[in-house]
Amino acid sequence: MPAENQVPLDTGFGPQAAARDVMEGVDLAGKTAVVTGGYSGIGLEVVKALSAAGAEVIVPARSKARADEALASHGLAAAVIEMDLENLTSVYECAAEIGDAHNAIHFLFNNAGIMACPEGRVGPGWEKQFAVNHLGHFVFARELMPYLLNADGARMITTSSVAHKRSKILWDDIHFEQEPYDKWVAYGQSKTANALFALEVNNRRAKDGVKSFSVHPGPILTPIMRHITNEELVLMGWIKDDGEVTEEAKGYIKTPDQGAASLLWAATSPLLEDRGGEYCEDCNIAAMSTPEEPRWRNVAEWAVDNDGAKRLWELSEAMILSARA
Repeated sequence: MPAENQVPLDTGFGPQAAARDVMEGVDLAGKTAVVTGGYSGIGLEVVKALSAAGAEVIVPARSKARADEALASHGLAAAVIEMDLENLTSVYECAAEIGDAHNAIHFLFNNAGIMACPEGRVGPGWEKQFAVNHLGHFVFARELMPYLLNADGARMITTSSVAHKRSKILWDDIHFEQEPYDKWVAYGQSKTANALFALEVNNRRAKDGVKSFSVHPGPILTPIMRHITNEELVLMGWIKDDGEVTEEAKGYIKTPDQGAASLLWAATSPLLEDRGGEYCEDCNIAAMSTPEEPRWRNVAEWAVDNDGAKRLWELSEAMILSARA
């Protein structure tokens, strides 16, 4: 993607915009949305907003019972279907069940994920964060693509993160088979993969009516951070030794609702009708990174690179084919 595409717009929203702000006046009656990870954190806030706007919402979740309970506690009637992103058989089955009941999907939010977890292996030995955050969604989105194409104008939103700055794609050692595992490098690589995947979907499908964007929701304290210790949060500058949020962090940490706003903006904003493939943040298109910018903002060139996006797509296809052989 040329860097000139990553130019912020005059959206009228800022970093602290809430979901209700970006969804004001949005009517989604008759629309169907799929939100992975839609029963906690940012995903739950997305489901709340979509439901309030009249959309039918489907929530794939690893634990149907847990998701049903969480959604019911908020008075939400979203349909939950079991899906474990670690298990591609589960992913195929979930997509098939959705397709059996729906002719068209108008919004797909690839939002579920894991963060900075201990080393784990999935399937044929894939590194767990890359497998769950990227490969699982890669397969899920490909299986749902016929229904997105039937929507006569669909948008796919993939949750990335500014953590993509921690690592490019490690083309020669994606699964840490040669170098020692580093949970933050692995997480950063998976978030770069999310951005590149969103870009390549747009490159391949925008002409057919499916727009795709990646979104950094912002620094947010949610359950995805369960593997991060207080000591690490202190080193990151988020909290002080006594557990209180630092003054610096107060300036950029968001609530889950504020984080959801950026995903919802990317999914519904008319300002993006002639755009596609961009990495977004703060209810806007993110600017390109510079050496001077704050570490929690903007996008690195390797996360919006067309050549890298195409290469990752082809590599991901090869991995999936090999796993199914």
